[in-house]
Amino acid sequence: MQLTPTHRASFSIGSENAARRVVDVLTEVFFEGDAAVAAFEQPDGQWDVTLHFADPPDQAWLRELVANSAGIQIADTLTFDTVEAKDWVKASLEDLVPVPAGRFVVHGSHDRERVTPNKLAIEIEAALAFGTGHHGTTRGCLLLLDHVLKSSRPRNLLDLGTGTGVLAIAAAKALHRAVLASDIDPPSVRVAAENASLNEVGHHVRVIRATGFAAPDFGKRVPFDLVLANILANPLRQLASPMARHLAPGGRVILSGLLTHQAPAVIAAYRARGLVPLRHLRIEGWSSLLLRKLS
Repeated sequence: MQLTPTHRASFSIGSENAARRVVDVLTEVFFEGDAAVAAFEQPDGQWDVTLHFADPPDQAWLRELVANSAGIQIADTLTFDTVEAKDWVKASLEDLVPVPAGRFVVHGSHDRERVTPNKLAIEIEAALAFGTGHHGTTRGCLLLLDHVLKSSRPRNLLDLGTGTGVLAIAAAKALHRAVLASDIDPPSVRVAAENASLNEVGHHVRVIRATGFAAPDFGKRVPFDLVLANILANPLRQLASPMARHLAPGGRVILSGLLTHQAPAVIAAYRARGLVPLRHLRIEGWSSLLLRKLS
């Protein structure tokens, strides 16, 4: 296949934490092959953030996106150019090493042979790092899932906002039971189903398109013993009431996708609906929560 030149957008930002935050936003916006996002530290401590596109990006929209996530001054440093032909998605994936999280290891196909037999391997081929296990929220969810499975075997599971399907796949591999997975984004539904098949749990994982809990499949499956929801802080707060309604007494929920300073507000919203926090993991500035519904 002949590769055409790629289009590049670059800007600089002043700290690692700031770079991580803006990269997290960008990797959520662009999906499977739309862009490859990377951040690199310079000798002076500044971080360069670069996006590679197969097609010319909407410069005004991208500048606005960077301004909203990093500030106008950072957006003003955004530059655009064209670079030599290269499969930047493949190159970025090759830099991702296997990520252990308890009994689970998330990896790409290029690292299939590096996973030890005593681990539950989850192979995810995504164009971006978010959803491959390298993001702190995904790792936090997997670690909390591993913690839950050490003392219980939930029977009715839901992965709400499944993305690449990594959490649903992990639960299905560990429990050998049916898992319902949902996402608002049609391409995510397709990719999650493909990843479930790739990991040989397609017969256990059913992936549907749904907004929140608004789908007939939820009514057929309630109540859930365990819900995994790696989304964002505001949607998680809005889902507190329907989450409580769909969760069995004593059931647990793993929440993530929230910055550490956002965790208290999310915990308060769920506590008001009868869910109490059991564990709080903090990884790379992100929080992952395990809560239990009171009987």
